[in-house]
Formats: sequence, structure tokens, C-alpha cells
Amino acid sequence: MLRIHFTGVDLSKVRMAARPDALWETILSFHRLRDRRASTVFGDWRTETRPRLNGETRLLAAIVPQRGYFPDFLTPTQGNGEPFGLDAGMEALRDTPPERLHRELSLVASGRPQQTRLGGLGGNRSAHGTAVRERPPHPRLEALTEGRVEPLGRLIGALRGYHRAAVEPYWPHIQASVEADRAVRGRALLDGGADELLGTLPPMMRWRAPVLEADYPVDRELRLDGRGLLLQPSFFCRGTPVVYRDPHLPPVLVYPVTHPGAPTFAEPGPWLGRLVGHTRSAVLRSIGDGCTTSELARRAGVSLASASQHACVLREAGLVHTLRHGSSVLHTLTPLGGSLLRGGAPLALS
Repeated sequence: MLRIHFTGVDLSKVRMAARPDALWETILSFHRLRDRRASTVFGDWRTETRPRLNGETRLLAAIVPQRGYFPDFLTPTQGNGEPFGLDAGMEALRDTPPERLHRELSLVASGRPQQTRLGGLGGNRSAHGTAVRERPPHPRLEALTEGRVEPLGRLIGALRGYHRAAVEPYWPHIQASVEADRAVRGRALLDGGADELLGTLPPMMRWRAPVLEADYPVDRELRLDGRGLLLQPSFFCRGTPVVYRDPHLPPVLVYPVTHPGAPTFAEPGPWLGRLVGHTRSAVLRSIGDGCTTSELARRAGVSLASASQHACVLREAGLVHTLRHGSSVLHTLTPLGGSLLRGGAPLALS
């Protein structure tokens, strides 16, 4: 169990990340690549990604074990916890102090289970909680642990190559999923403040004021002490959330977005023929930056049943994301839906 302890000041400083984090998505996708579970959501992505890889996984596998702790320095954040872009994140990674490289990579090499920070990946303990025997250092880790420039450059090159193959082609879909989640959380924040927001997080997290509890492979207490908390939705996070092991780093909670079904990564197909008529194009425009079905009906000037039916067709066409928010559902545009609204293709053909 992970327990995050809030003060009143912390509640006033809860905020949502403005965008997906490129390095978090890169590292967490590497876990999904080696994870045989969740084939409904990630199976096609694995099949498409593996042929594009050119050896980047060998070095990454030495630093990012399949289970347990991986180094905090791989996912740097700015001082307020907000994510860097990919290029800025790589530069921040390059500037990691040698002593920090040594400290965090030594934890990976020793496989100390009690230091595990990653939810959803399990820990290196037996069923009875007894620590397993420490592993010998991996030769690829030894050079990096010494803090030399050349091996760190190779790691950054491997991360860039992996990101290019596994994450970059799907970035619009990652952004759309994160934006849909942000819309749900933002509406909760407007409706009921931080209490409402924390209460709507995915079911593996439970808000019992003033503590947010979450399923986690080990027991962990995180006290925010007035620093607030950044909520970072993630497309490739699975099962349980993730926090930094180092309690002195800016508090960030990375949690999985809701996947209503297998994501569609393909280009649009014949279903676009269903998108005809002034009414449906008006419905798509009315969704804007997000709305519930009843709001959609009011904006578009149609009945509730008609708004629901049009939203269903738009969702099947890959133009709209739909997520549940309390007793209602919230619709947001996908990248393709936004592209059509910006003139990428005609909307009304009648």
C-alpha cells in the first residue's frame, strides 16, 4: 500500500500535468513491451513496435529491470514537478550528477527490493516478504555507475532510438488519452475542488482524507509537507501508480489513464462515410474542449437520445473519446476529430 499524506496546504497545491511526459511514457512503455498482460490494449502496439527496434533494448534492459526499482534520474522533472519535453528531458538526464548516477544505479545492480518505487511491476521479494538474494552488478551498469560521459551518451542514444520506434508514432493517441483524462479530472476539480478531484482517480487509488491510498507492491508512506502533488496521467502506466523513490524529489503521482477498449492506431477507414450531414458535424463541433451528453444535446440543439447516438457513431469512427465521470460520461475530441474540425477533411457532405 502507498499512502500519500496531505495537509491543507497540499490540497491547495494539487494540480494536473499540462501534457503527457515523454520520458515517463518511454520508460513505462518499455515495461509494457516486455509485459505479456494487457494484450487487449497493448497487443497490437507490441506487434507493430518490435520490428522497428534495432538493439536499443539491450542497454535499457540492464538499467530498467522487468520488475522492481528503476532509477529516478531516467524521468527528470522541472522544479515544480512539471514534465520536460523530450529534448529538454534528455538534456536534464545528461546533466545528472555522477554521485546520483552511482547511487541510483547501485540500487538497480544490487536489486534491493525494499527500495522499490514502481507500482504495478512487483517487487523482488518472496511471497512471505523476505528479500531475495542480491544480484551481481551487470557489466553495462558498471560503466554508467562510474559517471563517465561516454556510457551516459550511449544510454541517451538508446532512449532516443527506443522512443522514436515505440512512442513517437503513437504520440497523438497518447496525447488524446491524456487530454481526455485531464478533462475528467478538471471537471471534477471545478465541481468540488481537490477533494472531488482526488475522489475521481482510478479505482486502484482511494481518497480517505487526508490520505490518498493506492495499491502498491510494498508499504510506502509519502508525506507531502506542503509541497503539493502533481498528478501525471500516463498512457503506458498500468495496474498501479508510480512515485519517485527519492522523497526529496518533487512529488509526482503517475497513474494510468482509463482505456475503454483497445486503442485504434490505424489510419481512418471506410467508416468516415458515416460522418455525413449537418447535424453530426454540428455535434462534433459542439464537443469542443469536452462536454457531457446532456451538455452536448443542449449545445447542438438535439434530443438527449440523438446526442448519445451521434456521440456513439463519432466514438466508433475514432473522432471522440468517451470516459465516465460520476453518473455521466464526458466526451472529448481525438486528434483526428480535431483535425477534421480544423479543415483536414469535409464534415458536412449533404
